[in-house]
Amino acid sequence: MRILVVNVNTTETMTHGIGLQAQKVAAPGTEIVALTPRFGAESVEGNFESYLAAVGVMDAVMRYDQPFDAVIQAGYGEHGREGLQELLEVPVVDITEAAASTAMFLGHKYSVVTTLDRAVPMIEDRLKLAGLDARCASVRASGMAVLELETQPERAVEAIVEQAAAAVEQDHAEVICLGCGGMAELEAKVRERTGVPVVDGVASAVTIAEALVRMGLKTSKVRTYAPPRPKRITGFPLPSA
Repeated sequence: MRILVVNVNTTETMTHGIGLQAQKVAAPGTEIVALTPRFGAESVEGNFESYLAAVGVMDAVMRYDQPFDAVIQAGYGEHGREGLQELLEVPVVDITEAAASTAMFLGHKYSVVTTLDRAVPMIEDRLKLAGLDARCASVRASGMAVLELETQPERAVEAIVEQAAAAVEQDHAEVICLGCGGMAELEAKVRERTGVPVVDGVASAVTIAEALVRMGLKTSKVRTYAPPRPKRITGFPLPSA
């Protein structure tokens, strides 16, 4: 089984970290291929960058020329999953939805701890669109930019742990979701401080994608995610589907 894990930003070190996290939880025999878009922002922290990333991710997937069994969109609260589902028959799993759905097996309410406050509405909208918002206690911002997870790791860890603890103590969350693909290595520290299960979206998405592939399930094509209708598209960077 081969799973494409696509970073939504163009920072190669973050793609590498996401790929390592995915391979760590993958079952024996699952090959993880981590992809970086050819174009886009070095970090995705707003709607403009997110819409740009959606095209960059589709481009990266459609240019990959080897067989694959599933795709993971490794960006929290980002746009574009629906476009990938129109283009592909294989399962497409978004890490936001994967983390939240996993969290609901582990506790009554979950909270998401993310990066900047401006990302909070985007995550809330993605959870609402997916029907996962009813059991979300809160979406909290750590105040740390995405790239600061790499450049200021100690400060980032403290800020994330602090908000996770507040979500448990003040918002009555029973599970914490790490709201950024770049937070993959923080589960143990957050769990130690809060005493609750901590869910990483990349790890969740890999296990869900593997299960869908093993069950022989593919994306439904009868209506919502039917292939795009053939037509002339001027100047669009994607190769032909």
